[in-house]
Amino acid sequence: MRKSLLVLLLWAPFAQALLPSPGPRLDQPTQQAIQRFLLHNRILDSPLDLDNAPYVVAAEAGRVLGANGERVHARGVLDPAQPSYGIFRRGKVYTDPKTQELLGIHADDIGTAHWVMAGDLTTLAVQRVTQEVRPGDRLLRAEPPVALASLEGPQAAPFIEGRIIDVPKGVTQIGVLDAVTLNKGRRDGLVDGQRLNVIKTGATVRDALSGAPVKLADEYGGMLLVFRTYEKLSYGLVLNASRPLAVMDRFETARQTQ
Repeated sequence: MRKSLLVLLLWAPFAQALLPSPGPRLDQPTQQAIQRFLLHNRILDSPLDLDNAPYVVAAEAGRVLGANGERVHARGVLDPAQPSYGIFRRGKVYTDPKTQELLGIHADDIGTAHWVMAGDLTTLAVQRVTQEVRPGDRLLRAEPPVALASLEGPQAAPFIEGRIIDVPKGVTQIGVLDAVTLNKGRRDGLVDGQRLNVIKTGATVRDALSGAPVKLADEYGGMLLVFRTYEKLSYGLVLNASRPLAVMDRFETARQTQ
């Protein structure tokens, strides 16, 4: 018994060394940036996911618009066991920059509402709004929160490359802790927690002597953390950037250290 215990104690450090080293822990600002972004942004794989969802018919007392604190009436199947619903409106349609395949749509955040009672129409109380609620706005169940612990460890993945195709908050220059939309998703092998290198395409300049155009070498631009994957799209957060990043910059799978 003592001999077996001694062997285990001697072997433990070597066994530990064979395990993959944990990834860097996410600091508080990074965690907050992810959770804040997901409160206001969502992707749907198909337009039908939005078109078939329950929708707002009218505001309280038949008014056209609903505001924070008011009640709205909705048509469609709403589960009282799911007390809170997000209010969304169709936003930008995403297509692949190379193949033009439809990848998904951005659901614009309008607010949230709480289930109150059911009848011919379901009544909900508006709890948070980013703009006035309109008839036709859709009601969607809340997505599960990001498991932050799953974003801290290394993830094995095949080589994947793609493009940054959007910055949901609308800026043109992308910096640290900005969230971006990627044209790759679960079907391509991306997983939550994956690290991606951003590659800045080298500029094309003219040779001063020959006059011929010359393309400069591509350069490392920064690193993304994939924090929410969909079927064909993903959201990534910029962890570091050595230069301003932009839409259509290329990304590729970062090598994982063991």
